[in-house]
Amino acid sequence: MSVLNCCFGDVTDNFDKKRIPLSGSQRDARKGQYRYYGAQGVIDYIDDFIFDGTYLLIAEDGENLKSQKQNIAQIVEGKFWVNNHAHIVKSNGLCDLRYLCYCINTMDVSGYITGSAQPKLSQANLNAIPLQLPEINVQHKIADFLQMLDQKILINEKINDNLEQQAVALFKSWFIDFSLFGGTVPENWEDTTLENITTLITRGIAPKYSDNSDQTVVNQKCIRNHTIDLSLARTHTPKAINEKWLKFGDLLINSTGDGTLGRVAQVWFAPKALTVDSHVTIVRPAREELIFYIGLWGILHEKEIESLHTGSTGQTELPRDRVKMLKLLLPDDSSLSRFNSIIAPMTSTIISNQEENQKLANLRDTLLPKLMSGVIDVANVQL
Repeated sequence: MSVLNCCFGDVTDNFDKKRIPLSGSQRDARKGQYRYYGAQGVIDYIDDFIFDGTYLLIAEDGENLKSQKQNIAQIVEGKFWVNNHAHIVKSNGLCDLRYLCYCINTMDVSGYITGSAQPKLSQANLNAIPLQLPEINVQHKIADFLQMLDQKILINEKINDNLEQQAVALFKSWFIDFSLFGGTVPENWEDTTLENITTLITRGIAPKYSDNSDQTVVNQKCIRNHTIDLSLARTHTPKAINEKWLKFGDLLINSTGDGTLGRVAQVWFAPKALTVDSHVTIVRPAREELIFYIGLWGILHEKEIESLHTGSTGQTELPRDRVKMLKLLLPDDSSLSRFNSIIAPMTSTIISNQEENQKLANLRDTLLPKLMSGVIDVANVQL
């Protein structure tokens, strides 16, 4: 396989000069349908666009440039706006933009990053990143194959989002609107507190981080959109953790800081050697029948949970005692059983899709360097 030795700037056209940053107040006055991109993705929607087409965005600054816990490059299509925190390029014909995106996201670019307090990837340093590109038709084939894996992952994520919305809607219908019970609370339901229907409400550990461990600790960044993204977690050397090892059904609540406090996600997988740090609260249902009830209750009550914070701006905390005293209704066992019989197949599908996505992501990440180096011929790869 012939290879082109080049630099990033040799195979791309840069459009950074067309970027226009807008302040928060400017964006507030210009709300609309068009995506407004920053370093790591969409941060707002406004009333106009400055780009129309298919482009590659690469983060220009931010902590993620050093950690690369998330992808630093993404393909963006259609009409959109970009601020000055993301580089924007197109192919000049020598590369498949999708292939280039996969390359950048799997490379160690730390040698091209400047600044410690605020890491930055300058346009000059971006253009100087060395590349080894196969022939353009090979790039197309590899990109097609990898994109097929990513599209399957995206389909599973959309299915899971839809199933979660159905589960939340069903919970609201039964246990908030009481539509199944004539619009009134059944007499045999009880007023209770979260403490009374759980066995554990506690903050996580103060981890000793280590790269030489397979023990993982979840942080607040991992908890977003009611899911737990373990790719953003870190490894640590644990002491005796005991009850703070996570279990299936544990509800996790972000518990410090503006903008993140109150976000929840439930452990809908079998965790192995997994815990959370001290900025996350663990809520453990007292019995199996309460797992989905407490989890969906948490999703619907994020705003209420957030309102329990103490402290001033930037120093907010969610006290454990306030979490314990959260009030909720406890349905009778028969209602819970009927509810669980409907929800269980949904969560089973969600769990199955999550597991498949992890396998697909592992397959993609394992094959990627071998495909790019020519060790594996893309023509010989079959799903």
